[in-house]
Amino acid sequence: MRKNWLWPATVPAVLTMALLPGLSQKVNPFAGRWDMTVTAGGEKYPSWIEVMEKGGTLDARVQQRTGNVAPVAGVKMDGARLIVTVSAAVPSRPAAVNRPVSPGSPEVVWELTEKDSRLTGVQKQGEMSWPLVGVRAPALKRAAPKAWSDPEPLFNGKDLTGWSPVNNTPEAAENRFTSHWVARNGELTNDARGSNLRTTRVFDDFKLHAEFSCPPEENSGIYLRGRYEAQVAPPPTVAGGQGQPPAKKELLPGGAGRGGGYRNPFGFVGCIYGMLGPSSPPPFNPEWQVYDITLVGRWVTVVFNGVTTIDNQEIAGPTGGALDTNEGEPGPIYLQGDHHGGIRYRNITISVPKR
Repeated sequence: MRKNWLWPATVPAVLTMALLPGLSQKVNPFAGRWDMTVTAGGEKYPSWIEVMEKGGTLDARVQQRTGNVAPVAGVKMDGARLIVTVSAAVPSRPAAVNRPVSPGSPEVVWELTEKDSRLTGVQKQGEMSWPLVGVRAPALKRAAPKAWSDPEPLFNGKDLTGWSPVNNTPEAAENRFTSHWVARNGELTNDARGSNLRTTRVFDDFKLHAEFSCPPEENSGIYLRGRYEAQVAPPPTVAGGQGQPPAKKELLPGGAGRGGGYRNPFGFVGCIYGMLGPSSPPPFNPEWQVYDITLVGRWVTVVFNGVTTIDNQEIAGPTGGALDTNEGEPGPIYLQGDHHGGIRYRNITISVPKR
């Protein structure tokens, strides 16, 4: 008598699930990159987080309003919430020779929930808290344009037509929102620390050419779409250079980060600040330096003084000092003026895709 055994037909599926347990595991809903916005004192400012999961263990890195992206001090699930210790508490420090008292600071913690690919929550520091929201960062992966327009000047060499001061950072606000940008001798010069400067036009994909003169002790930056900073700081190979030295991505004792502070390996010319760059500084000319930068989506190629320092690499997210985290939208070119004076720019041109 033939028996209609049905169970063998299910064996392959059962074995598959047993042998490949990963198929039944859910991806953590917080995993991935998120464009964040914090609201504090009626002001909105950008931030960014990338959450990674490997073998059931969570890790993350955060870009706060300023500074460079860094590993977090801790991250864990609390039920349906994600708890991120963005930076550990910094203890107070007594005064010493040539060093004032440091009051220290409480840890910074994000408490987040996810729904429909949106994050909501709060940022807490001590007794203070601020609303925090986020959306998934767009992929921005697209083909390179087949042709580009002829280069068009962004600076006319005579005045600030097409440019506007912007005070989007605490450093700029501390200087009473004063702009020290002037057009002089065919150059765009920042005479003193103060406002940043942005184009009134916005751009999507582009090729940017810019020449600059930056004294060794000075520091500036060119923000692509107002979000990704091409660093303008002489490398440590130049006497007195303010650019941070190339280093492995490592944690240092003290400060924020998992087990200590974080040394930024991408803090000199030729780098996208904190995100991408060469293992060693490119050549630095005696006076004028040249940037040629191509940005398509979030993929960037950087040529500094004729040397390709970044070759079509992905920028993970906005850098410190960004205008916003609206990564899917066009944005301006903006020049950093809130660090030092003495920076000079000239021959700033842009090409866009031919339509």
